[in-house]
Amino acid sequence: MSTPFYVSPQQAMADRAEYARKGIARGRSVVVLQYTDGVVFVAENPSRALHKVSEIYDRIAFAAVGKYNEFENLRIGGVRYADLRGYTYDREDVTARGLANVYAQTLGSIFSSAAEKPYEVELIVAEVGNAPEDDQIYRLPHDGSIVDEHGSVAVGGNADQISSYLDQRHRDGMTLAEALRLAVDSLSRDTNGGERTLTAEHLEVATLDRTRPQQRKFKRILGRQLSRLLDEHGGSGAEKPEAGAEGDAGESSGAGDAAGKGAKGKGANGKAADGGTGAKDDSGPGAADGSEAESGSED
Repeated sequence: MSTPFYVSPQQAMADRAEYARKGIARGRSVVVLQYTDGVVFVAENPSRALHKVSEIYDRIAFAAVGKYNEFENLRIGGVRYADLRGYTYDREDVTARGLANVYAQTLGSIFSSAAEKPYEVELIVAEVGNAPEDDQIYRLPHDGSIVDEHGSVAVGGNADQISSYLDQRHRDGMTLAEALRLAVDSLSRDTNGGERTLTAEHLEVATLDRTRPQQRKFKRILGRQLSRLLDEHGGSGAEKPEAGAEGDAGESSGAGDAAGKGAKGKGANGKAADGGTGAKDDSGPGAADGSEAESGSED
């Protein structure tokens, strides 16, 4: 009878951790940032069907990197847990901390079990509060441990470099456009120090917005609204020519009004002056496009 091959528990755990880390490192990163009105999730994900960021409950969202089938099973389990607890007790009893504890127990059991391989996933569970100091962000590595994060957090293959970049530049009170631009800048940096260009087509963006009147605070940002937010950062310089143009238009319309008034005083063409002032209000279609972009972007 042959002697079974012996591996120390420490070596076995180290091998399993290395296996899981290599699987996670092959995935694209996800960044989560706090901003003045809530929490924003930004993932490099060109797919519009396979989401890395999803809603779990009213104020809770979920982000993950790694093997899609594994973190999708965890997401579905989290939704079932939240629905059952909210129905059995109260909707206020469903919290990100409780959900993170459930995920930690599941990941820890799988990681320590020799019967199956560890999950190649890393999770983020976030909950938006009534004030910025009430927001909660938890990161859960492959081994089931829980890390309480504040301000910003990144997971994925290039997480260490991205986290260092975010820690140096993230600040309290950022607007959504500023936080989104910072997240995109951090994701566009390669491990070799170079930079890539990430457009709206390469990104998956969602927010937990505490200012929404609905009970559900989760909202995806898509299409024109996402492109507009990406263009807002550093857009003050681009807006100045438009402001100048509006000023010139105002001056020219003012001159037209003056001319119309002069003509009206002479009893010549008062209706033409009224028509000029009516043509001045041409901003209606632009505002309508903006409202369509916002309403169409809701999940």
